[in-house]
Amino acid sequence: MFHRRSNSHRDQEDDSLRHESKVNELRNAIGPITGRSLQYCTDACLRRYLEARSWNVDKAKKMLEETLKWRSTYKPEEIRWHEVAIEGETGKVYRANFHDRQGRTVLILRPGKQNTKSLDNQLRHLVYLLENAILNLPEGQEQMAWLIDFTGWSISNSVPIRTARDTINILQNHYPERLAIAFLYNPPRIFEAFWKIVKYFLDAKTFQKVKFVYPKNVDSVELMRSYFDDENLPTEFGGKAIWSMTMKSSQD
Repeated sequence: MFHRRSNSHRDQEDDSLRHESKVNELRNAIGPITGRSLQYCTDACLRRYLEARSWNVDKAKKMLEETLKWRSTYKPEEIRWHEVAIEGETGKVYRANFHDRQGRTVLILRPGKQNTKSLDNQLRHLVYLLENAILNLPEGQEQMAWLIDFTGWSISNSVPIRTARDTINILQNHYPERLAIAFLYNPPRIFEAFWKIVKYFLDAKTFQKVKFVYPKNVDSVELMRSYFDDENLPTEFGGKAIWSMTMKSSQD
């Protein structure tokens, strides 16, 4: 027993040293950077990109460079609430004022409450909320959980496939390892046709993080409740909490 524990501890130390070496290798590979790029590329950030690319430095470098280019043009940190506030009027996406059992920030999405036609502004709104959620992560926590409520969703008010693809691209490629879990709560049967197309845009790691939950499926409900306290979980997701939301104040 002692030897097994000792070996396990030594293996963890070896992994930690290897990962630290990979972080240093990636930092050297991307070369000198300044300004916001330097601020963005913390050791924790580099580890996320390496993790997303199975610790392959060349692939992580390519991914990170693409993100730095995207951030330099899209400027997500400069998006302000008043610029995207119209997107939040119906509460279709917002940061919850509770955390999951691991202390992670929670984003609640209600695609059935879609209220605008501007696809670009919808993406800017989501990016604003991602940046906001990251800023509000508890110390030592790097990931967030998503709860997606399909009440009122239909093909007629669903986002176009292109927008779904662009959303997935931003999440996977520019916010790697930020998503811990995504629960799709009670999607209607017609969603299956939409999902059959959208799922091909997901990489294997992200796909494994997407969980379908149906109120009558005990196993799926228990899985979701293993992540959330019933007292915090809104009634729309089978919990006991009734949340009222003031959109602007909840996102500041």
